Parts: sequence; structure tokens; C-alpha cells
Amino acid sequence: MVDLKGKKALITGASRGIGRAIALELAACGAEIFLHYANNTGKAKETLSEISNLSVPCRLIQADLNDPAQTKACFSKTGGVDILVLNASTQIKNEWDKITEDEFSKQVNCNFLSSLLLLQQYIPYMQKQRFGRVVTIGSVQETKPHPQMLVYAATKAAQTSMAMSLAMQLAPYAITVNNVAPGTIYTDRNKQALHDPAYAKKVMDSIPLHFFGEPKDIAATVRLLCSDEGRYITGQSIYIDGGKSL
Repeated sequence: MVDLKGKKALITGASRGIGRAIALELAACGAEIFLHYANNTGKAKETLSEISNLSVPCRLIQADLNDPAQTKACFSKTGGVDILVLNASTQIKNEWDKITEDEFSKQVNCNFLSSLLLLQQYIPYMQKQRFGRVVTIGSVQETKPHPQMLVYAATKAAQTSMAMSLAMQLAPYAITVNNVAPGTIYTDRNKQALHDPAYAKKVMDSIPLHFFGEPKDIAATVRLLCSDEGRYITGQSIYIDGGKSL
């Protein structure tokens, strides 16, 4: 069993879906959880309640990561953490020639700029203690971009490039930095689209293993990367996608 007792973890976008699964997984290993959410207070409180049942400390951290000021303020609410999981993202579908400046800004601010700002806030603490685990949550779209998600895919690729650069720079401090890239995961975000039988079949046919993933599939790998068992893994982008990226 992975032991994360004594470790503090901040997971962004953790009220539901993949972020929720990661928060529950790390809490089950004994980590103290800072559970970030944007505006879905109801779901955040439900996840908080589940984590509380695991007898580990958990606090809700509300912030709109589209707003740099709110993003920077997160550190004052949590203090230093040992584990930083950058999961929150904004996804707006549109044809490439119809993308608005507002749609562009919202996705870039949440998916890329907020990651940089949070790293700038939290890494110095990790450097001082000479230990840290950073996991960015990317997407299979880094290699197989959806035609209506040009900006989303580009921001995920940019975030991964940043993670790879930092992995080299932070290795001397015993800080590992990795990216996990999910494929089609059956989450709230995807359920509505996948309820369309024709679309679901099209997506399924593009997955060699021929089934949709679940949030727990992502959480298990994040658990490994955050544990002592994952201490020798850094600078990697791990696709958890049933082979869709092939």
C-alpha cells in the first residue's frame, strides 16, 4: 500500500471527474488534501464529505483559475504542499475559424497560464525541502486533436512542454515532474456526448482496447507518480488512453 501520510496535496479541478478520483486516491493513501474547485460548491462538498470519511484532513479551496489574481491567491490559502496535481481545465468546442478571442483567453488562462502561476507559487517550497511531486493532467488530444478543440489541444501540449522543461530544471531538488494524458474517460464532461450512439461508436472504434476509461484509471497512475515508488520517474508523458494515441 502506498503511504502518503504526512504529505500535503493540492489537486485543482477536484470536485468531480478525474480530479475527484485523484483526490480520493491520494487521500486513501493518507495524504492531507486541498481540494480546489471553481464554482460547483455542491459537488465540492460531496467530495469533501467522501474524503472526510477516510479520516484525513481536507479543505476546500475555491478559485477561478481564469483569473490570475485568484490563481495566485491559492498559495495563501494552503501554504506549501508536497504534491501538486494540475488537473483543472476549460474546454470550449468551436470550429477553428470561428474561435473568439474570449474563448481563446479562457482556455489559455485556465489550461496553461494558471499552471505556470501555480508552479511559480508552489515550487519554491518544494525546492527548500528538497522534495516534490508535480503531475500535470494533459490529454490524448496532444497527439490526436479534436477538430473542434484546437485551442484546448494546443494548451495541453503547451502545458506538457512546460512540464518537460521543468523536470530537467527541478531534478537537482528531488522534485519529479510528469504529465498524464487521458484518452476518452467516462466523466461528467464526456457523458452527454457519449450518449449519442453514433458518436460513441465512432469514438470507440478509434480506441484499440475498445472501451472507455474511468477516472480511477488515471488516479492509479497519479498515485504511483506521487509515491516513493515513483521516485525514479520524471520528465515523462504517460498516455492512459486504451491505445488511442497510437
